Amino acid sequence: MKLAPYPTYKSAGVSSVGKIPGHWFEKRAKYYFEEVDERSLNGDEEMLSVSHLTGVTPRSQKNVTMFKAESNIGQKICQPGDLVINTLWAWMSALGVSGHHGIVSPAYGVYRPRTRRDYDSYYLDHLLRTEGYRSEYICRSTGIQSSRLRLYPDKFLSMPVICPPLNEQEAISGFLRMQDALVSKFIRNKKKQIELLKELRSVLTYEAMECKDTKWIRLARVASQVERPIGREDGVTYTPIGMFNRGRGIFHKQPAVGRDLGDSTFFWIEPGDLVFSGQFAWEGAVAIAQQEDGGCIASHRYPIFTCDPESAEAAYLYSFFTTKDGDLLLNLHSRGAAGRNRPLNPRTLTKEKIPVPPLDLQRKIASVLKLEFKFRNNVARQISFIQERRARMISDVVTGQVDVRHIDVPEITEEMLLALDEEVAEMDMIEDEVGVDEDD
Repeated sequence: MKLAPYPTYKSAGVSSVGKIPGHWFEKRAKYYFEEVDERSLNGDEEMLSVSHLTGVTPRSQKNVTMFKAESNIGQKICQPGDLVINTLWAWMSALGVSGHHGIVSPAYGVYRPRTRRDYDSYYLDHLLRTEGYRSEYICRSTGIQSSRLRLYPDKFLSMPVICPPLNEQEAISGFLRMQDALVSKFIRNKKKQIELLKELRSVLTYEAMECKDTKWIRLARVASQVERPIGREDGVTYTPIGMFNRGRGIFHKQPAVGRDLGDSTFFWIEPGDLVFSGQFAWEGAVAIAQQEDGGCIASHRYPIFTCDPESAEAAYLYSFFTTKDGDLLLNLHSRGAAGRNRPLNPRTLTKEKIPVPPLDLQRKIASVLKLEFKFRNNVARQISFIQERRARMISDVVTGQVDVRHIDVPEITEEMLLALDEEVAEMDMIEDEVGVDEDD
């Protein structure tokens, strides 16, 4: 499929976009949107999440691990079609067009289209999260630190916004849905293969747990908590970690120099460490540190364990704690009264007896887990490549660098896009959301 440019172009008001088709419109945002500030009187509306990855989505659908407010009274109300901007994280394109009636943080900006005849919601949502517009948000945001820039309403409303004819917006939306359906199909097939490997590992784990030679031993006898203080230096750069829930591993946060790490105590991580999230272990936030995690640091909120090589493999312990039995123990030893904040008690956890199979069975599990991790990493690289290409294509299409009006688009159902939505949403489901969905 070859995509050609439009016949004529003119300069765009957003410098990072460069040019737009000659017949497209462009006005300041204040001509298309007005800021609204409607507040919830009872807090019963659905809480919505605003992210640079997924736009505006119901928080209940994302299963996002985060702290919750005691009351939602006074939160801002938004309606379908409203543009919601996370004021603090607009520089990361944490915004989107809502498809839901719900509430968001009072710190967010809610902008309502002056007329529904100007924009197709799907088109607008994709346009305003392109890299060109992100550069514009950065330029227009103010703050004393790069991670604390705020895009205030007057700055957004004075920004030029591209507005093609509505029929072209609808054609662009149809084309993008078709492309997303193809990406979704690829992701869905790859996830099925990953699930098969996980199922195989789970079967081997349960078989090992039920082996007649398996012994029930206190966790403290086969694994011990370790602390390797970093000896923080103000000018040295460190890379802190965070963790995904449901056993999906470790991610690296933005590197920071020692003076900017905050008040937490930090410890070095080494490959092969068994790492728990101290706040969200009860959601399956457990991982084995990989080679690329070596040299990173974890705050005191992440208990780190090493295994006795004569008794246990880290791979087996990881696999055990991702079973229903292991999950039950993590829940039992995670207590707290602050909503989803239920700290893990490593001291009481290590007193629990767990099934410890013979080492040869543990090593079989380790070999399957190694294959699973390798395949998962390969798939992640493939998906990352596809997502990068998708982002470039979206930018080219919504800003008119290529013309898709002649493309015949088949009917696309929401089910065909489900895997893509889930894949992107899973990237958001991290224990502190890397700051892009925090209320400030």
